[in-house]
Amino acid sequence: MTTAAAPSAPAAPSAAAVPSTTAVFVRLKLSLLRNGLRQSAGRKAVWITSVVLVSLYAALQVLGLIVLRGHAHIGALAVCMAALLAFGWAVMPLFFPGGDETMDPTRLVMLPLRPTPMMTGLLAASLVGIGPGFTLAVLTGTVIASAHGAAAFAVGVLAAPLALLVCLALARAVATANVRLLTSRKGRDLALLSGLIIGVGGQLVNLGMQQLNGLGMARLEPVADVLRWIPPGSALDAVRAASEGSYGRAAAGLALTAAALAALLWWWQRSLVKVMTSPDGSTIGAASAKPDKARASGPGLAGLLPAGRTGAAMHRSLRYIWRDPKTKASWVSGLAVGALVPIVNAAQGAESVWFSMFAPTMLGLQMYNQFGQDGPAFWMVMQTLGSARDAYVELRARALAFSLIAVPYVALVVTGTAAFTGKWGDWAEVLGLSLALLGALFATGAMASVLAPYSIPQDSGFKNVAPGQGALAWFGMLGALVGTVLCAPPAALAIWLHMAGAHSLLWIVLPLGAGYGLLTAWLGLRLAAPRVVDRLPEILAAVSKG
Repeated sequence: MTTAAAPSAPAAPSAAAVPSTTAVFVRLKLSLLRNGLRQSAGRKAVWITSVVLVSLYAALQVLGLIVLRGHAHIGALAVCMAALLAFGWAVMPLFFPGGDETMDPTRLVMLPLRPTPMMTGLLAASLVGIGPGFTLAVLTGTVIASAHGAAAFAVGVLAAPLALLVCLALARAVATANVRLLTSRKGRDLALLSGLIIGVGGQLVNLGMQQLNGLGMARLEPVADVLRWIPPGSALDAVRAASEGSYGRAAAGLALTAAALAALLWWWQRSLVKVMTSPDGSTIGAASAKPDKARASGPGLAGLLPAGRTGAAMHRSLRYIWRDPKTKASWVSGLAVGALVPIVNAAQGAESVWFSMFAPTMLGLQMYNQFGQDGPAFWMVMQTLGSARDAYVELRARALAFSLIAVPYVALVVTGTAAFTGKWGDWAEVLGLSLALLGALFATGAMASVLAPYSIPQDSGFKNVAPGQGALAWFGMLGALVGTVLCAPPAALAIWLHMAGAHSLLWIVLPLGAGYGLLTAWLGLRLAAPRVVDRLPEILAAVSKG
C-alpha cells in the first residue's frame, strides 16, 4: 500500500527577489518627477527650460573655475563656494517646503520601515534632481581648478562626493527637524517670503562681487581661513593641501568632513525617529488648555489700543499684518526694501540721506487696496458702516495701525542712514519730508481703496491681483504719483531755504513736514469716508472676485 507524498512546502522567496529599499525610494522619486511633468504641458516646459538654463549656468561655472586654475587664491574661492552651497542647501527646505515631496517623512509614517533603511533610501533619492547635479558640477569644477598632481586628484575624487553628501544630509536633517513648521501656516509664510530673501541675498552677493572686482580674490583669504575648517569647506581645502604636499592636513580635512556627515546623519536619525513616533497636534488633547492659558495671560499689547471701534479695527489690521501670509509678505518686502536701498547705495559710494525716502514710499503703499485685504469677509465690515462717520473711524483706525509701524520705522531708517553716511545736516529736512510723504500716501491710499478696489487671491501663489482686475490695480497705484505731488509745499519750503542760504533754519522742515503729513492724511480720510458708504456694494463685489 502506497501513501501519497505530503505536499512540499513552498520555497521561501530568495533574498534577491526582495526589492532594495534604496531602489524603491529612487524609483519613487523618479515616479513623482514623471507624474508631476505629466500634469500639464506648461509644467513640463518650465522644467525643461530650468534644466537647460541650470546646465548652461553650471557649464559656465565649471569653465570659469577651470580658467582660474593656477590662480594664487583659487583655494580660498573653492572653500567659500563650498560653504555657500552648503548654506543654500540648509535654507532651501525652509523656503521651498513643497519642492520635493520626499522631504516630508510624515508621508511615510504608516510604512513598516526602520530608520536606517529609510535614511539610506531618502539620501539616495536626494541625488535625483537638478540641484544635486548642479552642486556636483560646481564641486567638480573646484576640484579641477585647485588640484595639482595625482594625489590631489585622488583626494578630489573623495572630496567632491563627500561634500555633496554633506549638503544633502544637511538639507534632509533641517527639513526633518522642522517638518511641523514646514507643514503649518508659518511654513507657508516662509515660502511666500522666499522671493524677498532671494532678492536681498542677491543684493548682498552683488555687493560682494563688486568688492572682489575692486580688490581681487585676496579679499577671500581671511574668510577662507575660517571656512576651511568647517565642512564641507574642509573637504575642498583637502584638495589644496594635497596639491601642496600637506597630506596630513588633507587627511584631516577629509576626516573632518566625514565626521560632520556622521553627525548630520545622527541628527537626522534622531529627528526622524521623533517625527515618526510622536503624535502631532491633531491627536493630543493639550490644545484644550490653550484658551485657559490665553485668558490667564490677559489681553497683552492689544489692551493698549483705544476702546471702541477704533481699537477693534486697529487690532484687526495688525492681525492681518502678522497672520495673513500675503499681507505679511507685502509688509516685510516694504520694510526690507526701504532699508536696503539706502544701505546698498551708500555701500556703492552714493552716500545720501535722501535715499532713505524709499522707506516712507514703500510703507505708504501698504495703505492702498485696504478692503481688498479683507476679501469676501468685507461683508462683515460693511454691516457696521451705517454712516460716513463710521467709515471715517474705520479708515482712521487702519491708518493709525499702520502708523504704529511706519512712523518709527521711517524715523529709524532716516536716522540710521544719516549716521551711516555722516551727513547729519540733511537729517531734519529728510525726516520732515518723509513724514509728509507718508501722510500724503495714506491720504491717496484711502481714496484709491474706495475708487479702485480689487481682490487678492488667497490660493494663487505670488499673484496679488485677481484675473481681469490688473487695470484697477495699476489705476490705484497711480495715486502714489498724486501723493508725491501733494508733498510740493514742504518740498518747496526746503528748496527755498537752500536757495536763500538759510541752512540754519532747515530744522523747521521737520515739524512742518510732520504736521503737513498729518493734515494731509486727515483730509484724505475725510474725503474718502462718504464715498465708502456710497460704494459699499461695488467695493464688496470687487474684493470678492477670484
